[in-house]
Amino acid sequence: MTFTLSEEQQLLKDSARDFFREQAPVTRLRKQRDAKQNGRDPDLWRDIAAMGWAGIIIPEEFGGAGLGYVGLGVVLEQGGRTLAASPLHSSALAGASALLLAGTDAQKQEWLPKIASGELIATFAVDEGAHHAPRKSKLKFEGGKLSGEKRYVADGHVADVIIVAGADALYLVKKDAAGVACRELITADSRGAADITFADAAAEKMNGGAEVIDAILDRARIGLAAEMVGTATEAFEITSEYLKTRRQFGQVIGGFQALQHRAAKLFTDLELTRSCVMAALDALDRNANNVAESASLAKARASDTLHLASNEMVQLHGGIGMTDEHDSGLYLKRARTAEALYGGASFHRDRYATLLGF
Repeated sequence: MTFTLSEEQQLLKDSARDFFREQAPVTRLRKQRDAKQNGRDPDLWRDIAAMGWAGIIIPEEFGGAGLGYVGLGVVLEQGGRTLAASPLHSSALAGASALLLAGTDAQKQEWLPKIASGELIATFAVDEGAHHAPRKSKLKFEGGKLSGEKRYVADGHVADVIIVAGADALYLVKKDAAGVACRELITADSRGAADITFADAAAEKMNGGAEVIDAILDRARIGLAAEMVGTATEAFEITSEYLKTRRQFGQVIGGFQALQHRAAKLFTDLELTRSCVMAALDALDRNANNVAESASLAKARASDTLHLASNEMVQLHGGIGMTDEHDSGLYLKRARTAEALYGGASFHRDRYATLLGF
């Protein structure tokens, strides 16, 4: 598929590229990690919100920009390049999408403007076990009270509002409500997450059932795949530059055919993956009938490609690639986390085949 960004989308991409390179380079994540901030960077989030990116997909009537999923996707991709640690995906994409698709009129009026301004952070809580299984839920909701547990909630440790998915229902819970307990997780990628327990916590029922949960998840998957393309692209470009400058046996190592073949395969995989992701983002904006298939295709390809890109970054840098001083380890750790979030490659290959009737 050939996809060309509009002038507005290209400007958004360019501004995001400059912003993340200048304001949130990888060195910022490294400092956060060393200071044990666990993904907390309120100054960065305030700057991101000031750019208007927290409300990209939120309609203007709720204080957003209404620029669609392609617009947010290009921003997420640029953030992925520098491993920027922010709740942009969790709040501006997953949380906002949940409210747009399942929120009551009152819930939209109350929460969407605050998400768009960056005043509060929302997140989407799905899984209850070690693996992605959105249909397996033991949540209980009775008399406006919610009980149960959600595991590895992305940015759950910094969120103000939690959209909680049951097996076939959705609930909105305030993080500071009585009965909500949050156990912060120290993650390998230095981004942070939380296990959240609800013990008769006050919750508001939202609209929709299993199909709406799937639609929210697909938006989260596609947006994450866009971020992963950025991470994989940066890993490739850093590695490619190293191959052009590192000398061994009297010549640059990029001159060795075996390494050229590995670089060529990764470049091809990146282009194919980017096409899948852009097609999926475009399908969301067009409200196409193949969003589910596009989401699983994009997430499966992004997981495989980022896995390869992060591995090659470590291996082709040789000894220095195994050290903490080099950024390759940070890219690899983020890769492994993103691969598993909202379903890994095998989950989505199986889902894709099922959706197509295989």
